[in-house]
Amino acid sequence: MTTNEDGAAQVVPVRHYGRWVGMFITLVLIVMFVQTLFSRPGTGLLACATKNGVRSCHEMHEWRFGWDVVGQYFTSAEVLDGLVRTLELTVIAMVMGITIGVVLAIMRGSRSRLISATAWTYTWFFRGTPVLVQLLFWFAFNALYKTISVGVPFVHVSFFVVNVGSIITPFVAACIAFGLNEGAYFSEIVRAGLLAIDEGQTEAATSIGMTRGQTLRLVVLPQAMRVILPPTGNEVISMLKTTALASTIGVYELLGATDIISSTNFKVIFLLITASLWYLIVTTILSIGQFYLERHFAKGALRNPPPTPIQRIREDLHGISSKLHTRRFAGAGVPR
Repeated sequence: MTTNEDGAAQVVPVRHYGRWVGMFITLVLIVMFVQTLFSRPGTGLLACATKNGVRSCHEMHEWRFGWDVVGQYFTSAEVLDGLVRTLELTVIAMVMGITIGVVLAIMRGSRSRLISATAWTYTWFFRGTPVLVQLLFWFAFNALYKTISVGVPFVHVSFFVVNVGSIITPFVAACIAFGLNEGAYFSEIVRAGLLAIDEGQTEAATSIGMTRGQTLRLVVLPQAMRVILPPTGNEVISMLKTTALASTIGVYELLGATDIISSTNFKVIFLLITASLWYLIVTTILSIGQFYLERHFAKGALRNPPPTPIQRIREDLHGISSKLHTRRFAGAGVPR
């Protein structure tokens, strides 16, 4: 801040030279990345053509990242079928995981030692073994049990018998493995949300005559959703990518479909890019949905909910226009 001869104070903004250097380096790196992403280097092969008796040759160029191959297979029937199978696996596994997780979290809070210990053992086992091992186990489950019968234990009385080989297909094995594994992780998410609620809420609900089930369903769980939702969104996105492991047991989801195509045309990298783009698209859609769900459940806890992406863009544009207006006004001079 400086002072003019007439005593008026003039505000001089601080210049952040380090910030400008960092922005310049970042911009250069971004331009270099975009340039190599869409570059077309020479292949070393010549393409020759004869026109009007004159033969001319030029070097052939190809996309470094094979965007022509990506565009060719991006909406192919095989890839879209694999994408649908990936979404089916994700939805089924998450429905199983959320249901099992809620039940386990409630069991962990039970006063019965047997019930709480059973829930803890389930979580301990499925979190302690790799999901790939569980996937392979359920795929080979018929090696342990050819049939499963339901009846009276220790007595040869069965109500019905199920042939395991005809029921546990590779797709069903993947759903079971992913669902059971997700249930262990989701139970800890729900338990953390329940523990985040003050005990005074439970005491207040009990004082007005609510049962334990009513208190959990009407008072505790709605408030716990604000804590449960963010990690739940992360689990859904993680499950979407975890389904790629199903290709190891012959489930041709998105990655499995691209692997089959690349085994015939040997364009492995380009087909992996195709699968990655679809994963990014679906993940982006899920992230947007997660943002609006979190914003909805945060209304009771935050005085000002976080701005939406459209509101942020409007604020940025308004800030830029106000700075330009201020500079024009300062350049024209302030009338005295």
